[in-house]
Amino acid sequence: MLEQLSERVQKAINEEVFPGCVIGVVRNGEREVFPFGALRYDEGIPNVRENTIYDLASVTKSIPVASLAAMFVEQGKLKLDEKVTHYLPTLQNSYDASIVDLLEYRVRGSRMSRLRFSTFEQLRTHIFEEGFDGPPGKSEYTNLPAFILGFVLESAGGEILPALAEKYLFGPLEMHDTTFFPSDTKRIAPTEIVDGDEVRGIVHDESARIFAQKRRAVGHAGLFSTVPDLLKFVEALLQGKFPEIMNAAEQGLGWHLSQPWFMGDCGPKTFGKTGFTGTSVVIDREKNAGLLILSNRTYPERPPDAGSIQSGINAVRADIANIVFRMK
Repeated sequence: MLEQLSERVQKAINEEVFPGCVIGVVRNGEREVFPFGALRYDEGIPNVRENTIYDLASVTKSIPVASLAAMFVEQGKLKLDEKVTHYLPTLQNSYDASIVDLLEYRVRGSRMSRLRFSTFEQLRTHIFEEGFDGPPGKSEYTNLPAFILGFVLESAGGEILPALAEKYLFGPLEMHDTTFFPSDTKRIAPTEIVDGDEVRGIVHDESARIFAQKRRAVGHAGLFSTVPDLLKFVEALLQGKFPEIMNAAEQGLGWHLSQPWFMGDCGPKTFGKTGFTGTSVVIDREKNAGLLILSNRTYPERPPDAGSIQSGINAVRADIANIVFRMK
């Protein structure tokens, strides 16, 4: 497997899909971690390590946000059919949307990537005053539902999002490198150069960054982690330690379900999540296996096909998934 992975990753590096990456595989209880390449294209020697820290971007929506939601439903702190305003009474124009509508991305509203506010208070106030632009409808992936869900979790759990994630997931699993606010900048992969400054150690997503600058975490982006840490989470799911998370994920609640564009030749209950910065996780209970790919494909600047399913990073993701999941 290593030879196949090396060949495919080197091709991606040569094509400047990313300067380097870390791949993690867990299968039948055995973990393997493979670092490749560099943090930047101009670095002459490989310097990516097994414990390099990456910005997970939208993987945050699933780990920890959707995972916490599943746990809170099991514990009775949340009800899937309960209205969002039960937990967030100040949310305007809610159209009676429920928690399950958030998890299935059936509500729409302000495009957060287009909002320009100088403070997190202004951004949050705008979102809560505008609410949704209509009743729940067809699933359409945007940042807004996970952003709102993050505040729902804080209301239901009685603590801020980082504290909830640490209490229920990262602490028990000893995921010590997983945090919204990393401090060991030497191990962190940069994500982009913006106006001459390197984005490193603070979330790449612009709207989440407004909050992070004041050490506030949100539900749609902002988590940093390593492959070894995330393998602990994946293995815990495969070992049945969090059946509520596994069952919710296999229903597509807060996760992508059976998406060949990044999962390769996947089964109907294979689930996972991607992040804009070049990260992804895929889990298949039937094969008792999981895959992680962490990279900084947005460095030094985001590619022109960044939002396309046909993008270079997704071809790499699918090819690697096929290499990993086809192995006996």
